[in-house]
Amino acid sequence: MGDSGNLAGAYSDDSVLFRVLRHLGWDSLANIGYFTLPTFPFAVLAGPVFFQRRLARRSLALLDARPGQLVLDAGCGRGDTTARLGAAGCRALGVDIQPSQIDQARRRFGSRSGARFAVADATALPRRAADIPLADGSFDRVHCLEAAFHFGHKGRRSFLSESFRLLGPGGRLVLVDVTSRTDQPIGTLDPNGLVRDTWRFDDIEPYERYPLMASAAGFTTRRSLDWTTPVLHRAAQLSALFAGAASTRVGRKALCVRWPGLGGLDAREWDEVIDVVRAHQAIGRVTRYTAYVFAK
Repeated sequence: MGDSGNLAGAYSDDSVLFRVLRHLGWDSLANIGYFTLPTFPFAVLAGPVFFQRRLARRSLALLDARPGQLVLDAGCGRGDTTARLGAAGCRALGVDIQPSQIDQARRRFGSRSGARFAVADATALPRRAADIPLADGSFDRVHCLEAAFHFGHKGRRSFLSESFRLLGPGGRLVLVDVTSRTDQPIGTLDPNGLVRDTWRFDDIEPYERYPLMASAAGFTTRRSLDWTTPVLHRAAQLSALFAGAASTRVGRKALCVRWPGLGGLDAREWDEVIDVVRAHQAIGRVTRYTAYVFAK
């Protein structure tokens, strides 16, 4: 899955982009968000949290987890989706490779019934986590929302195999991830590494390859949903608006009036954010956002 220390910089103030996103409200839920057209103008003023919660709800709806079922939330981050599963009556175990993320998840949700958290690598699971045995066929559901792109190609194969091993007959894996339209190496689209260094990943999986990998692990693909427009395309439109405003002195002042925390950025950091946003836009033209439902 990769080095946890290296990955940690993607979701901390070590990243100037994360600092900006945090001031915009992107904090407890570290996903892009799901933006429908009627509510899209609202996002410009309100920030991303409402739309991030919507994406989490849509992902969990595909999981169709029932009260009493044992669910693994892989790459759980700060624990929001794990807590939602626990609140719905599931026995939910959230795992993440980053100790800092699990510490925050425990502080936020550790006292809630039904939700447990552990530091663990979802591509090479331990025998037990948070006193829950991770035995063959012992889980009913596995959920992975916008985390597998961190795993690398070999790690994603391992995660699919681990998920199949963990699930009992009739079990379900929901995997929602940024995917590629082609086999073109990501480095050719991100020559300066601005996107890869920001989020600490090496490559993204072609969308057509995921079902093949899942099949090799033993799964049947039940659904494959293209969420590119409501997630990536509309997030790109918002980021373009932000970068346009941030490119002028007047625009920066206006952004700081709306989000005062942005006032702490110096001129170099503003320019760095604009460069990173534009690099994301270049990659965005050849990426997709896909939700898969795999069944055992």
